[in-house]
Amino acid sequence: MSTVIENLLSRKQQLVEQLERTQSLEERDRIEQQLEQINTALDFLDRPGPSDAQ
Repeated sequence: MSTVIENLLSRKQQLVEQLERTQSLEERDRIEQQLEQINTALDFLDRPGPSDAQ
């Protein structure tokens, strides 16, 4: 699962860099939406599963 997290973090970094360079409001909205999806996925993957909770 760490590979999935690494890929998400890498994509997040790329999007943040792209967001810093982008002037178009439409493009910024699209990037911000993708960042929200990545953050949601990272939050979901970071939650302890049933076998982890004790």
